[in-house]
Amino acid sequence: MPNHTNFSGKSMIPRSLHWVLSALLSVFLLVPAAWGAGLWLYESGGPDLGTAGAGRAALAADASTAGSNPAGMTRLDRSQILSAVQGLYINSKFDTQSSGFGGGDGGNAGGFVPSGGLHYVHRLTDDFRLGITAGSYFGLGVDYGDNWAGRYYSTEAEMLAFGVNPGIGYRVNHWLSAGAGFSVLYATLNQKVAINNSAVPGQAGLSDGKLKIDDDDVAYGFNLGLMLTPRDDTRFGLTYRSEVDLEFKDAASLKNIGPVLQGLFNASGVADSKVDIDMTIPQAVMLSGYHQLSPRWAIMGNIGWQDWSEFGKQDLTLRSATATKFTKDLDYDDTWHFALGTQYRFADSWLWSVGVAYDTSPTDEDNRTPDLPLDRQIRIGTGVQYDWNKDVTVGVAYEYLDAGDGDIDQEGGPLQGPLKGDYDPNSIHFFAVNLIWKF
Repeated sequence: MPNHTNFSGKSMIPRSLHWVLSALLSVFLLVPAAWGAGLWLYESGGPDLGTAGAGRAALAADASTAGSNPAGMTRLDRSQILSAVQGLYINSKFDTQSSGFGGGDGGNAGGFVPSGGLHYVHRLTDDFRLGITAGSYFGLGVDYGDNWAGRYYSTEAEMLAFGVNPGIGYRVNHWLSAGAGFSVLYATLNQKVAINNSAVPGQAGLSDGKLKIDDDDVAYGFNLGLMLTPRDDTRFGLTYRSEVDLEFKDAASLKNIGPVLQGLFNASGVADSKVDIDMTIPQAVMLSGYHQLSPRWAIMGNIGWQDWSEFGKQDLTLRSATATKFTKDLDYDDTWHFALGTQYRFADSWLWSVGVAYDTSPTDEDNRTPDLPLDRQIRIGTGVQYDWNKDVTVGVAYEYLDAGDGDIDQEGGPLQGPLKGDYDPNSIHFFAVNLIWKF
């Protein structure tokens, strides 16, 4: 019969080395903790990149509304395709103030990441629209190398998700439309962390070991939307996106483990275990507004909420002859999103957009880890669109995301040591080109 135990549970391990096992298992718990401050990517390369996402649930100006608010599809008078190519440059450098076991700053943990999106809306009848959107859903990653100060917390972490979201929109009457969609999500998790061999009695001077977990999963969710148009120049969009439950299963890859530590692995069942990580992508609600000030000027904005506190309650199971299950509350906060933007048609064929957005931080310096050093986020975006003809529109957009200082003040355990510092810079640059074809 499997034995469900905890860090202080009884075993055949000498009492003097219980702290080692506790520290060891805490390393495993860092794996799900890596994405507790997860980054929700609003950006998919569409024209709303130019407004920093402001008004995204109410704009309903192109096929990207199939993903942002399916009810908005009813505002499109023709079928259309929107194709977007986007590049992200992540610039994230840690400034180490103190660490338990030395090491460098890790350099730029980011780099270039390609992404984008494809959106299609089909005009079925005057009142019905079918749509589908595909592209990046959320994620990012960091790579610090093997010799940086926080290597016992993380050396590399990446979680990416790609989603396909078919949906339908229905015009109830002249002022109300409703929509719904179904999401299929493919997610990958890659986590690497160094193991401090030399901190274990009897292993002084040994080089670091390595722990790697790598897996993928397919999960499902749904989204709902409403579009209210009380006046021709004013509309509101309300959306709900469900939570999505992910489960990653992998045999933990352990390399270069010292003999004493290997014995503890064997005695505890960790050596032959498989790791199950359960996490939940949070549910989210967004309210957007759009108002046409004049034939050329319009303003738009958002208020949103994301359930990151629920995401912080994560389960990890080590499946072996002595299976051990843990539930860890990472003490995250729900987050709030605010955005304001404007659009100006400075010529008949040209539309200029600009916007700013603010997202609160889901965590603080005592709970934040270097796996994803996310703090409060400020987005500033701008872009232009050009109507090539009545059927084709092309656009370019840029957005700057400031992810805050990302202060870290972790005490760590005996194998990890303390880690304190912040990030400067801590930013993401988004560049996008998009094409809209109406037919």
